Amino acid sequence: MNLTRWSARLPGTQRRSAVPAARGKAGDPAAPATGTGPGGMGRPSAPPAAPPQVTPVTPGREPSVRGVLRLLPALIAVTYGPSHRVGFVNDAYTGVFGPRDTGAPAREALPELDELGLLPLMDQVHRSGKPRTVKARKVTWSDDSALTRQGYFTFTCTPVQPDDPEPERRGVLVFAADVTDQVQSAERLRESERRLHETAVTLQRSLLPQQLEQPDDLRVAATYQPGGTDAAVGGDWYDVITLGAGRTAVVIGDVMGRGVRAAAVMGQLRTAVRAYARLDLPPHEVIQLLDGLASEIDATQIATCVYAVHDPSEGRLSFASAGHLPILIRDPDGTVRIAAEPTGPPLGTGGWIHTSGSIPLGPGCTAVLYTDGLIERRDEDIDEGVAALTRALSGATGAPQVICDRLMRALGVTSEHDDDVAVLVLQYPEHTGGDAELFRNASLELLGGVEAAPRARAFASGVLASWRFPVELTDLGVLAASELVANSLKHGTPPMRLRMRRTDRRLIIEVTDGDEHLPRRRRAEPADEAGRGISIIATIASAWGSRITPGGGKAVWCEFALPEQGEPAAVSA
Repeated sequence: MNLTRWSARLPGTQRRSAVPAARGKAGDPAAPATGTGPGGMGRPSAPPAAPPQVTPVTPGREPSVRGVLRLLPALIAVTYGPSHRVGFVNDAYTGVFGPRDTGAPAREALPELDELGLLPLMDQVHRSGKPRTVKARKVTWSDDSALTRQGYFTFTCTPVQPDDPEPERRGVLVFAADVTDQVQSAERLRESERRLHETAVTLQRSLLPQQLEQPDDLRVAATYQPGGTDAAVGGDWYDVITLGAGRTAVVIGDVMGRGVRAAAVMGQLRTAVRAYARLDLPPHEVIQLLDGLASEIDATQIATCVYAVHDPSEGRLSFASAGHLPILIRDPDGTVRIAAEPTGPPLGTGGWIHTSGSIPLGPGCTAVLYTDGLIERRDEDIDEGVAALTRALSGATGAPQVICDRLMRALGVTSEHDDDVAVLVLQYPEHTGGDAELFRNASLELLGGVEAAPRARAFASGVLASWRFPVELTDLGVLAASELVANSLKHGTPPMRLRMRRTDRRLIIEVTDGDEHLPRRRRAEPADEAGRGISIIATIASAWGSRITPGGGKAVWCEFALPEQGEPAAVSA
């Protein structure tokens, strides 16, 4: 750095050609005794015994470079030679670090530079002739009141006369700018962003289920990992909804983008799914309703979703997908199957007729639903991510929560991941030993005719007795089976079937037939000879309902809650 050229550009200073003459005036102690240093910095032609002194600038005189540097608010020190002999320090420097002697090496005269790790940097600058900067170094000092103060300074080391062949005449100018306010502002900003991020994650998690419903026949677990460290929440979501007759609905979705708008759309879609699921509609009809709702909420917001229903009596998972990633099924032997079809466009696009698909999910199987943050990487094709997840799932065993954690680790998802990740795992466990006594199925094909009702009553009575239910529950079960069969014989069409199922928590009775007219509960007049069957079912059962079956026809069901073990009416296993 040529300080002479710089000084010629300072207001109130003489041009370069006039500097030596001005510095040589009588009474100017800044003029060197032997030789004139570059920039008027008093660099001697040979190492001086003591650095020259600078006289304060007086009114009416042109200020010297030293005078200008002495008055600057930045901390400035100038050193010469490989040992960095101190040639100059300004008032701001001594105001922070105290008075410093000139002429001695910087390691002795300016120990603070050694403590800050600047001496090796100054060596590089002296050798290379190129400036170097270190940012925001923490400095501690004591002021006039003996109070300890702290601040942050950015140090820039600039070469002085770097082209001089004599090493002793080459120097380094240390320029320290106070950046305490900037550092503190940045710290406050980071703290504010951290709080905003925590608030955003809290908002996101509050929109997700606080506790997953645990069905009788499935074991379920889910994991959500927010992406990045910014305050923008994502739109990943999932839910588990227990339906009637032992069936369970699971859903997972992803609203594209980040921010409050994505979270708001996600919350509305999740609420809508729970409402539509209560209608016990086929999966594709639920997706169709969500498609229309998404268009009404925000036509510009794209969302993907997959909705699936598990029926333990059939051992199958029916599903419909709106642009979402495929469900993975792991069989007991470790084979992984992909439920890739059918898949429609994302929600909100409209004009598409969605359809339902089906895939076996029997005892011992595990299903995994996930969002794209688990498998999508910027430098990889998404099919490679699905393949990596397939390999990880094939070797993942244990409880659903354990599998969630293993999949997250196997796919490299950490707290620094840049996208939200949601994983939902459900297992259909195999029941063996004493547990098998608590999970049983029985069914009877009803051929119609006058003998169908008594056959159904006899069948129900025998099954409930073999399951060792109390007499009171057996009588209620036989009555419910009789009323459901009678309703199907009167209003339904073949084929008809009575299906009974028990779990560790409830008894389920269901009758299916080929007619799609769903029954409804109505108030029967005293003179009516019919219309009381569903009212009786609703009175004696814990819950009841009806739905359209995938192959056509309907199913009407009711269920009875079993007493907890240890209660007087508990069922003996």
